[in-house]
Amino acid sequence: MFKKILIANRGEIALRVICACKELGIKTVAVYSEADRHSLHVRFADEAVCIGPAKSARSYLDIPSVISAAEITNVDAIHPGYGFLSENANFAEVCETSGLTFIGPKPDVIRTMGSKQLAREAMAKAGLPIVPGSAGIVESPEHGLETAAKIGYPVILKATAGGGGRGMRVVNEASELPGMLAQAQAEAGGAFACPDVYVEKYIRKPRHIEFQVLADQHGNVEILGERECSIQRRHQKLIEESPSPRVSPELRQEMTARLKVAMKEVGYTNAGTVEFLMDEDGSLYFIEVNARVQVEHPVTELVTGIDIVKAQIRIAAGEPLSAILTEPVTIRGHAIECRINAENPDTFAPSAGRITGLNLPGGIGVRVDTWAYTDCVVPPYYDSLVAKLICFGKDRSEAITRSLRALDMFIVEGIHTSIPLHHRILSDPEFQSGDIDTGYIARFLAKK
Repeated sequence: MFKKILIANRGEIALRVICACKELGIKTVAVYSEADRHSLHVRFADEAVCIGPAKSARSYLDIPSVISAAEITNVDAIHPGYGFLSENANFAEVCETSGLTFIGPKPDVIRTMGSKQLAREAMAKAGLPIVPGSAGIVESPEHGLETAAKIGYPVILKATAGGGGRGMRVVNEASELPGMLAQAQAEAGGAFACPDVYVEKYIRKPRHIEFQVLADQHGNVEILGERECSIQRRHQKLIEESPSPRVSPELRQEMTARLKVAMKEVGYTNAGTVEFLMDEDGSLYFIEVNARVQVEHPVTELVTGIDIVKAQIRIAAGEPLSAILTEPVTIRGHAIECRINAENPDTFAPSAGRITGLNLPGGIGVRVDTWAYTDCVVPPYYDSLVAKLICFGKDRSEAITRSLRALDMFIVEGIHTSIPLHHRILSDPEFQSGDIDTGYIARFLAKK
């Protein structure tokens, strides 16, 4: 087992990794920007190193600075968390060449999964159902029109290196495609330094379903059930839950078997998430793999009893899954996660500033993952996530009721947060029915 791990991240995920390391008896090193000097991950790590100014490009994304911090503190491994360098294949390679274990998949797998088109090709070859689309990059408007005519409108243009909805355009008819293609290519080039775009069939009213994967270095793969992530705004998830109200035990069993084969075939190791769209008929279509731990991993932890971050570390240390998961994976109860963001709940405008008062909810079935404390400052430089409220119940109804109770007792003063929005969503009959899709938020906001 590792003696010391550097956490190449900040905020609640850095604290989450520190918790896992403490339970495993592993020393930790925090890295921080000048804006995060007083953050809790700096306080609770065994050592801390400042790696640069506030802007992430000169601190958390600066590979030489992170590696230097690892070398001067003599760590064995680096945990990247999510975001920042977590899916950067070059960073994973630099870790390896520096004699450091990267706690995640191998660089070549990260590189393949980081390209949506390459991931589609790999997963299609491994036998997973793929949304009909172009065989490769759309080279010209004529190529796009030809492909769209074959698969039928509406279609969606997607950046191969995309994320967060950037470089995406829905095309309803042929006359729109040339202009939309140019827009998608320009946005993709600006956001990802790669203008490549592909086209696929646009599924109306899809649900967003993802499966949690753990895979060791000995060819063993386990699937820890699925999560429902359909409550999103502009492709950014707001609420996640497990299990999905729409996935039957039979479908879960079928996908578990298929994913074990597919992930083994692509040589996947460590934790990851395979994401699908579900159409109105209940069919699943692969869209991408997130080669890291997900923000929403706690809902899976609550319904399976498996510590995913500790499993990541033990897998990276060479342990087999048989030693980590000593009992068959079973799903018990229901869990819901609300992402508490520093933003106006009505306008969604960012709300950086000082937290002047804070009360975190507690009680049975309530978990809060946060880096916030009274008098801390929410900086304007990073993601707006302040906390994650995760509530567990014997069924979905109890999980919703418990979440509403916890939201009532969750107080953050000094800044705006999304707490009131979450309360309104969880109180909405459409959400409570479980008959949701990725267009839910647009419909919900239109009711106001």
